[in-house]
Amino acid sequence: MPAFNEEGKIGRVIRGLFEHSYKNVLVVDDGSSDQTAMQAREAGALVIRHLINRGQGAALQTGNDWAIKNGAELIVHFDGDGQFNPKDIAHGLEKIQAENLDVLLGSRFLDTRSKIPFFKKYFILPISRFVNNLITGLKLTDVHNGFRILNLAAAKEIRITQDGMAHNSEIPKLIKKLNLRYSEYPVEVSYNEHGQGIGGGFKILRDLFIDYISK
Repeated sequence: MPAFNEEGKIGRVIRGLFEHSYKNVLVVDDGSSDQTAMQAREAGALVIRHLINRGQGAALQTGNDWAIKNGAELIVHFDGDGQFNPKDIAHGLEKIQAENLDVLLGSRFLDTRSKIPFFKKYFILPISRFVNNLITGLKLTDVHNGFRILNLAAAKEIRITQDGMAHNSEIPKLIKKLNLRYSEYPVEVSYNEHGQGIGGGFKILRDLFIDYISK
């Protein structure tokens, strides 16, 4: 679970995971300036800290590295801001194993539970989906969803080099390149007053462009 300045929410999210019997919760505190790390520890999670804010992609790779080193068979990416529903994890774990998948990617468009803000649903996300599908070659209904489940083999092969939010497009690109078995899976996303807007979208495009011309 990557987290940056989430002291007001992180404890509730972790307790929600424990209530659903998910006992191995790792929080990667990405250089927070508040009490995120303390609140996460008090809620019962294991915490790793970045000394500086490196970005969500870097935090996810740090978490993947720790999980691989400590013998995890399945790794769940789950945001620390309270937008995801812990109930979605159990069926996701069942699906990735039953269908012998390498990666399961969350999508807020595969059912009607997520009440997506109008501008995001009809402007930001469609543009992101078009650009992502063009760059990665992997056609997805939801291209910037932080809910993922990876098996051990996929976690070892997928090396996240995009420290920022462009990792959301880097991961599908690697899934395509590495010919990994994947599927999308319906997850609920609850929105609050904070979130990534147009500025965040331009940052993603900038990171993707830099990554594209550098390879």
